[in-house]
Amino acid sequence: MILLEWLLPLLTAFAMGYLTVQYLTVHPIRMSLMLLLAVGALIAWVLQMVLLVEEAPALGVFAGSVAAFAAGYVLATRLLLGREDPRPVPPIERQKGDPGKGHTAIVYFTHGEPETYDPIGWINQFNEFDSQKIPFVPLVARPFFIRNLRNSYLKVGASRHRQTHERMIRMLEQEYRRQGDTSTHFYLSFLDDNPRPDAAVIQALNDGASHIVVAEVFVSVSNHTAEGEALIREVGVASYGATLRFTRPLWDSDILQRMLVARADKALGETPRDRVGVLLVGHGQPDEWDREWPTETEHEMEFRRRTLDRFAEAGYPTKNLSLAWMEFKEPKPAEMIDRYRQDGVEKVVYFSAAISADSLHSQIDVPELVNKARSSREIPVINLGAWNDDPMAIQAIKERIDEQLALV
Repeated sequence: MILLEWLLPLLTAFAMGYLTVQYLTVHPIRMSLMLLLAVGALIAWVLQMVLLVEEAPALGVFAGSVAAFAAGYVLATRLLLGREDPRPVPPIERQKGDPGKGHTAIVYFTHGEPETYDPIGWINQFNEFDSQKIPFVPLVARPFFIRNLRNSYLKVGASRHRQTHERMIRMLEQEYRRQGDTSTHFYLSFLDDNPRPDAAVIQALNDGASHIVVAEVFVSVSNHTAEGEALIREVGVASYGATLRFTRPLWDSDILQRMLVARADKALGETPRDRVGVLLVGHGQPDEWDREWPTETEHEMEFRRRTLDRFAEAGYPTKNLSLAWMEFKEPKPAEMIDRYRQDGVEKVVYFSAAISADSLHSQIDVPELVNKARSSREIPVINLGAWNDDPMAIQAIKERIDEQLALV
């Protein structure tokens, strides 16, 4: 009986640790239930310790409870990170060596973001970095990282990322149809949403595609493009009688650079260009990642630098053109906007320049960073968002695809 009295607080503390992770990471619908259970476990533990307060082993039980809480917390975290990716991958129905029906398939591949909260994308990212021994967010902090992701969804309601890309691929297909191409098939795919890029490629094979072109709708070569390419190559497209090609990311797209200038021009109103500040906000990655994927930062920087050159050519003063980073690197957006105000700028336009379609970053993260500027309450600061379904963005993607189609 005495042993049970000592054991119960340890079991309850273990449950508290486990339920804490559940509360931090579950779907919002279950948050209240997990909070209730965690608080209930805490109350039960306090009552059990009160009964033991005059017992000799009370201090030892308290220390054991701390260790039990940590064990429950770590176990729940590891189970969370060990979650299997639930996204379905269809079986390959095509026979090996089958030359297909002769048509081309365009697999539109981009980052992706679930419309509502689902942490699987970040779980996959954590596991990928762990396997590559790239340091990123200690294990014990990962539930809090995922909680912040959930909080972003709660603030914004839903991500527009998927819907925007669905419009973009429809516009892309319409461009080819206008040119008289009635045979090319189009497939949407995401690294962190449904369908996966390998699932889209398999569907293209099952539909009889003889040639597959993967359109990489990214600004840079990075771990994201590499991960998607690895999934696709594992399919073994060549063994099924089809060819496989990948487009280049868009960091050096002249069309995309000119698109940002054109959108800024439309937002000026009556404000002359020499009184407008332009801020291109990049995503950013830790310096440790730069050692593994230097092209991520290099391409982000080069794309934005070339774009600022375009702004200068269009008559925007060089002193009013600048870059900032959303995370991991400096400077941050608020610093640059306050500097503009000191220089007499009357209006600022800013872009989430490295993001292909509106997402939590462009809908909430970057605007929150911008709003930290004192000047954001004194002068108009206009969010021009990500690339989105701008016709020029569609032309930039099409230009990359056409480069590969010319080689088919």
